[in-house]
Amino acid sequence: MCGRFAVTLPNDAMAQLFAARPANDLPAVPNYNVCPTNQVHVVRAGDGGRKLDALRWGFLPHWYKSETAGPLLINARAETLAEKPAFRAACRERRCLIVATGFYEWTKTEDGERLPWYIHRRDGAAIAFAGVWQDWGSDAARKGTCAIVTTAANKNLGSIHHRMPLILDPGDWALWLGEAGRGAATLMQPGPEDALVFHRVGRAVNSNRAKGPQLIEPDISV
Repeated sequence: MCGRFAVTLPNDAMAQLFAARPANDLPAVPNYNVCPTNQVHVVRAGDGGRKLDALRWGFLPHWYKSETAGPLLINARAETLAEKPAFRAACRERRCLIVATGFYEWTKTEDGERLPWYIHRRDGAAIAFAGVWQDWGSDAARKGTCAIVTTAANKNLGSIHHRMPLILDPGDWALWLGEAGRGAATLMQPGPEDALVFHRVGRAVNSNRAKGPQLIEPDISV
């Protein structure tokens, strides 16, 4: 799964990287501790080309009467994406890219202590998570929401967690966004073993209120 991530790329650099028009209300960057229900950077395709938007991380199905009417859907399993009532329409019609620099995962000690790890691309490039989105609410208060698609972890990350976000290479962005026709289902599998690296970080990130670049620095006490 993916429950927290970091994004450090400037907004104009994100827009250039994804060849997308930036919205005026994009979240502030850098943010080393992006949490569920935060606004996140999302690339969507449309008739006028790609747009870089801000959406709520936490997918809200259309039948939710309030934002807390059901489970907080921050992740969507690739294996059941096309079948689950909450996601099946979005899987066909509303796919997106969610921009990150890296993400966090946790392991547990024998006494239950949570130990955080920071995971990022070996080459230092930005990460594009596969995502799905849904507009929710009445016309007067309509908001865009999204979830990150996850797969079984590859062997490399399996030592930390059994799930991982679906990460798309640049050559696959157009297919996931629907710009290159059908076939997005072929992308829903773990990425190459050597694409990501990880290191232990300090426990400060266990708090969703923690901020600052020190959150992604290696924990020298390990």
